[in-house]
Amino acid sequence: MKNVFQHFAELDSTNAEAMRRAVAGERGPLWITASRQTAGRGRAGRAWESEDGNLYASLLVSLPAPASKAYQLSLVAGVLVHDALCAALPPAAHAAMRLKWPNDILIGGAKAGGILIESTVIAREGDGQPGPADGMRLAAIIGIGVNIATYPQGLDRPVTSLAAHGATPEPAALLARIAYAADRWLAVWRGGEDFAAIRKAWLMRAHPIGERMSIDTGTERVTGTFEGLDADGGLLIDAGAGIRRFAFGDVSLAV
Repeated sequence: MKNVFQHFAELDSTNAEAMRRAVAGERGPLWITASRQTAGRGRAGRAWESEDGNLYASLLVSLPAPASKAYQLSLVAGVLVHDALCAALPPAAHAAMRLKWPNDILIGGAKAGGILIESTVIAREGDGQPGPADGMRLAAIIGIGVNIATYPQGLDRPVTSLAAHGATPEPAALLARIAYAADRWLAVWRGGEDFAAIRKAWLMRAHPIGERMSIDTGTERVTGTFEGLDADGGLLIDAGAGIRRFAFGDVSLAV
């Protein structure tokens, strides 16, 4: 199906609007964008500052995938946004770009964009398309924020913008690149049937194996070396007493 694009001068949150549309019966693919968000959100409930000139967008799409595969979209989204930003940035900046688990976009070690995945399960409604045997489909929302012109100050982690690395695309032009990459990588993923291809692509765009890192799960902080991803996309860290797997947590790379 063809993508539909709808822009708002102001919204509370593009993800919140996309979820309202999903609950009301919209199935997408629909891109919702806003010039300004009054209640933008990041992972773990963090506020996402919405300064002028940046991109705030959410894709609502119905996918032939079980709810148990929704977490894989975090890695799919990281790959597609990485590729779209590479296409927008000058070649000199490409070597400085990498992914941090699960989908933070880093340029020179500083965060240039964030991704928030939300989902709900919906009935297929006899749409004639393939889907899980239980007759349900996944309504997924891929929220994407990219610091194009500016970036927030006073945060507890390094941040940057595309402008700081020689690119100032119009938000609509950058969205077109992201939408193109989304179509491509969602087709590769195939509702989780070819996650192995996503895992391989993610690792090719990530920081190197062996890099020092830590993860805060909310109940503990573990420091060690990055040892890749398991077959399901879980983060693997060698903390000195064997390799441990993490399915969630806030990752920091060694400076």
